[in-house]
Formats: sequence, structure tokens, C-alpha cells
Amino acid sequence: MSIARDKQNCNDCQDVLQLNRHIDCTINACNAYSLLAQSIAPEIYGHEDVKKALLLQLIGGVTRGLPDGIKLRGDIHLLLMGDPGLAKSQLLKYVSSTSPRGVYTTGKGSSGVGLTASVVRDTITMETSLESGALVLADRGACCIDEFDKMDEYDRTAIHEVMEQQTVSIAKAGITTTLNARCSVLAAANPTFGRYSTSHSLAQNVNLPHSLISRFDLIFLLLDRPDFAADASLARHVTHVHRFLRNPDNNMDYFDSKLLRHYISQARHFEPCVPSGLTAPLVDAYVEQRQDTRLEQNAMTARQLLSILRLSQALARLRFDDSVNQDDIDEARRLTHMSQASIKRDVSDRLHDPKSKAFHVTASARTRTNGLGWLQFVGASWLFTSWSTR
Repeated sequence: MSIARDKQNCNDCQDVLQLNRHIDCTINACNAYSLLAQSIAPEIYGHEDVKKALLLQLIGGVTRGLPDGIKLRGDIHLLLMGDPGLAKSQLLKYVSSTSPRGVYTTGKGSSGVGLTASVVRDTITMETSLESGALVLADRGACCIDEFDKMDEYDRTAIHEVMEQQTVSIAKAGITTTLNARCSVLAAANPTFGRYSTSHSLAQNVNLPHSLISRFDLIFLLLDRPDFAADASLARHVTHVHRFLRNPDNNMDYFDSKLLRHYISQARHFEPCVPSGLTAPLVDAYVEQRQDTRLEQNAMTARQLLSILRLSQALARLRFDDSVNQDDIDEARRLTHMSQASIKRDVSDRLHDPKSKAFHVTASARTRTNGLGWLQFVGASWLFTSWSTR
């Protein structure tokens, strides 16, 4: 007489065994990093560095706990901003569906208590209870916030504690407690004037305070620039996906969402650390870059150094390794540089576009619609009209 197990373990399922074999073959490939990044929303054309950053955000870094109780977060926060129509919302939707605990919400339809927690009183027993918000429900996952610039200032302040301390402190109706919100935040924002204007700072374009922007590890600026070759490739890609409901055959074997989710869950079991031999070059690179950007608005701070460490740990997790190597640090520095370089674009590059000129004039006019500024704008327009008719 023998006893047979009625239910199989999760690791004993045939699908999981096939996924593990596929993952073992992918790790040994030389282009595993690029292949996994291109598997992030493959129906969206381009955005290679953004997809790599999203992949590292899904994997995340390692959360460190100090003896005195202070924790160093390992979750990576990303901010996507730029011109409309660049598939920012589609990327957020894909990340929320791929993350183990993904929550998607919008800034206009969310309040401060809707993001953190609310106190509800029962109408029958008159007892108070806590209801978790989006950030608490996304614990150990990702919270995707679309239309991040449309949030009210009072509601936006509730995210400050979550993004750095990863907790939600509640002191309402006699309830004093702290809830865990160990999630990565992926936000998308549109410019205030409808189109990004390089003559204004980052905080002025998205109407976000610098204290909140500095909490994001990577900030990518997506601009809609007319380019004949890029526009033709984008149009061919969109028409092919719309006609055949699949991606064009470009000799790449994309991962489906199920395999990608299983790969991420396996990678998050590793806890890589930075060896002592790489700390000195990293410190020298941080000091040098900080001296180069000390006079700029987006100067290098200690938060960017921690961002490089988190990205390096995520890259080591991607290789199923317990140690960070020099290539991981170089790739993390490259992504940080590309993130900062996308913001520091030359004004003349955008002002050559006639559509950008029109938006620039409109944005400048809106900033002078109060008091004497509006009168000066009208007077200048009248003088320009009078001078042109002569």
C-alpha cells in the first residue's frame, strides 16, 4: 500500500520545470540582458534604455538592514515624463501586470488616503478599521501612478515617506500604527504646457517639487522629435502589429509575460553585495562627477550614489550572481548618465522645430497672464504689429 500525493508542489509542475530549463539556457546567452529588456512590452517600438530600467525596477536591489533599525531601501523608483503620445501609459500597464503585486492608479483619480490608508467607521458596530491604499496594497511589488503631475499638492506629500522610508504612518481616530509599503514607484507625467519646453527647468515643466523629483532613481525625458528614418520604422512597426497582432520577426525570441515573471521571481532570491575591491573606484567616480555638476541644477547627490548601487545589485541579480562586478557598475552609471543627459538637452535642438516654437511662445505667454506681465505682453505684440506694417 502506498500513499500518493494528490496535489503537486509548485516546483514540481511540468510548466515550472520547462520554465527553469528555458531560464538556464537564457542565463548563458551573451545577449540575455538585451533580450529580457526587449521582452518588456515588445509591441512598443524603441525606448531601449527605458525598458532596461523597467527590467531592473522589476528585479530591484537588495534591502539592507542596519543594527540600529535603519533600513536602506532596495526598490528602484522611475519617472517617465515628456511629450504625449509616447506610450508611457502602456509601459505602466505592462509593468503593473507583470509585477507580482502590481497596482495601477491615476494621479487625478487618487487622493492621499487612497494611496496610503484610510480610517473607516462601521455603521453598525461603530468600530474603526484601516483600509489599505494603493501603495500599501503594492507591498513587495510595483505601484504605477499615471498622470502624476495632475495630483494635488496635499495628496502628493503622502508619497514622500513611502518613497524613502517605505512605510505609511497612521495617526487617525485613535489608531496609531505604521504600515509597510515596500514597493517601487513608477510614475508618468506630462508637461504642464502640453509639450516639454527646454527653456524651463524640470520642476517647472512637470510642476513637481524638487524634493519629490530627487527621490526617483532614474528620470527619463521622452521627446517627440520628427525624424524620417525613426518615423518610418515606427510606422512600419505599428502597422504590422495592428495587422497581424504580433511583433515583427526581427530574429529575436521574446519572453512571454509568464516566463518573464518567473525569471524575475527567481532572480529576486539572490542578495548580491559590492565587493571591497570596487568601492574605491566607485567613490572616486562619485566625487569626480559631483565636482563636475556642482554648479548645475541637477547636481550629483548621495541619492544618485545609492541609485547606482541599487542598479548594480539588480544587474547582478539578473545574472543570478551573489556579487557585483565592474560591468554592473559601469552599466548602472551609464543608465544614470543617460537619464541625466535626457534632461540636459540643448535648447536650440528643440527650437529648430516649428511646432516647438509655437509651444514655446504659448508657454511664455501663459506665464505672463497676471497683472502687468499680461499688459507688457499685449504692448509688445502691438509694437511688433505696428513695426511689421511699416
